[in-house]
Parts: sequence; structure tokens; C-alpha cells
Amino acid sequence: MSILDKLPWTVVVILCLTLGLAPFTPEPHIVEKLRILAAGTLHRPIDIVDLLFHGTPWIVLALKGIRAIPR
Repeated sequence: MSILDKLPWTVVVILCLTLGLAPFTPEPHIVEKLRILAAGTLHRPIDIVDLLFHGTPWIVLALKGIRAIPR
């Protein structure tokens, strides 16, 4: 968990806004993949890897935020 503490907030936010939302048109991949997940049709391995790839910055942001609450 010390890795999360060492990551600057600006780096995590920039990763979320770039990698987490890329490609920006016609809609961000993370939105598309979450919509597929909610519909229950997330079966193709490429879609699962894509969800993990674009979702990782958001997971790191959430973990860093949760970790910062008690401080």
C-alpha cells in the first residue's frame, strides 16, 4: 500500500483523464465496457482485458482516495 502513498495525486488524476477515458470519441471505452458489463454481455476476452486496462487508473484513484480518508 505504500506504493499508493508514493503516487502523486496529479499523476493518478492525469492517468484517469487520459488512459481511463481514451479513446474520447464516440464514447470513452470505460463507459462502453461498463455498459456491456451491466448488460451482462461482457464475454469476449478482449473486452475483459480492455475493461481492466481502462479501469485500472480509476481503481487506483478510488484506493488512493479511500486510503487518504483516515489521515
